[in-house]
Amino acid sequence: MSRRCELTGVGPMVGHSVSHSNIKTKRRFLPSLKKVKLASEALGQSYSLRISNAALRTLDFKGGLDPFIIKANDENLSPTAQRIKRQVKAKLAEQAAA
Repeated sequence: MSRRCELTGVGPMVGHSVSHSNIKTKRRFLPSLKKVKLASEALGQSYSLRISNAALRTLDFKGGLDPFIIKANDENLSPTAQRIKRQVKAKLAEQAAA
């Protein structure tokens, strides 16, 4: 399983561990991921996604999964999140037409 946020696309970064004697060795900074169940209000369904803690805070700020995922870039979203986005857009367009 890849260490990548399904909503923001945040993945591992690389850098240096610097010792007291200033010796630099490579290390990886892994994102803090959580498996979370998120509810879509438009679809009336909940989805289990692996997202970063920062993305979870952003979801709370934006007002839930639906507003966040509609404005999100498709390049950053996982295939599962892209499928949810298409379903939400279709449902909202259907509700607007009715």
